[in-house]
Amino acid sequence: MTRVMPIPHRAGQHGLSLIELLVAITIGALLIFGATQVYVDSRNTYEINETAARLQETARYAIGVLEPDIRMSNYWGLVKGAGVVTEQATQVEASGGGPDTCGTNYARDLLNNLEATNNTYSLACTAYGAGAVASADTLTVRRAATTITSATNGKLQICSTRMMGRLFSDGGTCTAAPAGQVNDLIVNAYYIDRDSVQQAGVPALRRWSLITGPSFDSQEIIPGVEDLQVQFGVDTTGTSGTATRYVDPEALPAGAQVVAVRLWLLVRAENPEVGFVDGRVYEYADRVSEDNGNCTVSDLNASGAATCAYKPADGFRRLLVSRTIQIRNALGT
Repeated sequence: MTRVMPIPHRAGQHGLSLIELLVAITIGALLIFGATQVYVDSRNTYEINETAARLQETARYAIGVLEPDIRMSNYWGLVKGAGVVTEQATQVEASGGGPDTCGTNYARDLLNNLEATNNTYSLACTAYGAGAVASADTLTVRRAATTITSATNGKLQICSTRMMGRLFSDGGTCTAAPAGQVNDLIVNAYYIDRDSVQQAGVPALRRWSLITGPSFDSQEIIPGVEDLQVQFGVDTTGTSGTATRYVDPEALPAGAQVVAVRLWLLVRAENPEVGFVDGRVYEYADRVSEDNGNCTVSDLNASGAATCAYKPADGFRRLLVSRTIQIRNALGT
């Protein structure tokens, strides 16, 4: 007799319920949202850090160009002081082209080894692009190059000995070595322009530099510098070489001994940042709101911006840096 064995009952298999599926989708969505938010926050932090690093790099480079030039002002080769250098001349504002592009005798005014304008651009040479930032300072440095060279026709140079100096550009002979030497004349006029070479509307630190010709050439140092302010450190005794007070260029006493230069550079990002507003009030040098009726301006080119604090209220990040530079040859070489 054949017996039929019963088949064991198997539990039924079921799929996910709707509630379980919704819970899984919700958890997955939350995880994806969290990961996305972490990525976005990390990206924003990276961009902010990158912008800050670029601002610091721009400031370091600009200071690195300005500082050694200023520090060596009033150096004239072997001779001590510009007073004994012949063929120099006092400048006048009118432009005559060539070495007089920024003003007649502008390059030859050796007694003004440091010269600045306060909150204005008044050089006879025309600024680049849309022009200079209206309320920024300018700074001119005159000195001899630190390297010895040979006489070259078309270059303004200084022939110097321990007793005398002569400014010349005809490539003529200088007193034979070792009694005399030839150094190129260095004249740099720094200013802030509204436009950079790469993009209109991006401010830049520029300079007019004396070149072979002799003539002046407009050179961009670095974009992203929005403002330059200058004060001179004055030694009231004329003998110590130590600054006892700092004054704006227009307040420099006649015949005062300038022994240091204090600079402020306001550096700005090249592009605005989405969601960021610069609400700071920048007060530095003579941009002090309390000194001018608590005024602030949002545009450095606006009328009356010269001595007002700066409150841009835009999307650009900024960095304000300051440096005080002691003049090595303040009392002569």
